[in-house]
Amino acid sequence: MKILVVRFRQMGDAILTTVVLNSLKKSFPDCSIDFVLNDKICPLFEGHPSINRLIPFTDEERHSFKYIRKVWHVVHSTHYDVIIDMRSTMNTMLFALFSPSTPYRIGLNKGYCKLAFNHLIERSCAGRSMIEFNLSMLKPLEKEGKLIRDEHFSLYITEEEQKAYDQYLQSQGIDLAKPILLAGVTAKLDYKTWNEDRMAWTIQQFIKAYPQVQIIFNYAPGKEKENAYRIYEKMGKPQQVHIDIAAKSQRELVALSNRITLYFGNEGGGRHIVHACGKPSFVIVAPTTNKKTWLPQNDVPADGIAYTDIPNQDSNTEALDRLAKYALITKEEVWNRWSDFIKRCHIL
Repeated sequence: MKILVVRFRQMGDAILTTVVLNSLKKSFPDCSIDFVLNDKICPLFEGHPSINRLIPFTDEERHSFKYIRKVWHVVHSTHYDVIIDMRSTMNTMLFALFSPSTPYRIGLNKGYCKLAFNHLIERSCAGRSMIEFNLSMLKPLEKEGKLIRDEHFSLYITEEEQKAYDQYLQSQGIDLAKPILLAGVTAKLDYKTWNEDRMAWTIQQFIKAYPQVQIIFNYAPGKEKENAYRIYEKMGKPQQVHIDIAAKSQRELVALSNRITLYFGNEGGGRHIVHACGKPSFVIVAPTTNKKTWLPQNDVPADGIAYTDIPNQDSNTEALDRLAKYALITKEEVWNRWSDFIKRCHIL
């Protein structure tokens, strides 16, 4: 069985799609899986045991006539038995539209999708996590045999890569035998970034409670790095924070995540890497993000706080703008819930 899975978008979306890839491999061990994704996140999935071939698309390819030509080539160079389009947009549906002989063309139930797909899945995530939603795309394949649904999303790097990054951490003064907190103190998008003064205060409370824990800030070059250093200075440059340690690639971030004890900070793609590495996390969820959808639950401890979790809200809360909703998430409420999470899950 030859399967094509299409999942453009961001890093977190693609990581959560590995539950589909893993489930397909377990259900149909002899199947061959090709994975279509953005080229910028392609390195993160190299060597993944549930992926036989990565098919990257550059930004230029996705926004020019080259896209149509490449999609045509992909589906005509390999006769796929299954095409699963995780987003089913006007652009991505071309994979199924150009391959009408594929027996299973699975997409979301949108008005225009009936032209391309012969198996339509309810598009609403209401009341479901992204794990549950993604796995629902496999339902038509129940006709082919018993489906084994694996709720674990996963990432892999080589032993050599892990060893090299371990050596780097040790060269920067990290003791791998002691607990490590990875803190996502900032984010790429402003609307997904909690107030930095509150972030600084909360991490200071953590240091008072757990002074033995080594802390690494997770940030990207540029604006994120500037934000992280500013928070570090507001905290008084505590010795527990190893501010200069960085993951210079997505795969290095996997290596770092494999060595941490827990993650705290803004919800985003970095947290999904941590979860894929089996590490617990507690996050502040942006007002534009649905906590139940993007904080999926399996046997890896994961929790967070959203403005909707704050008690004693009135009927006007939903009418507030983004900043006002973020302001409802107080530093005291975050610390109380995070410290309870640590104790409840016996993390430290």
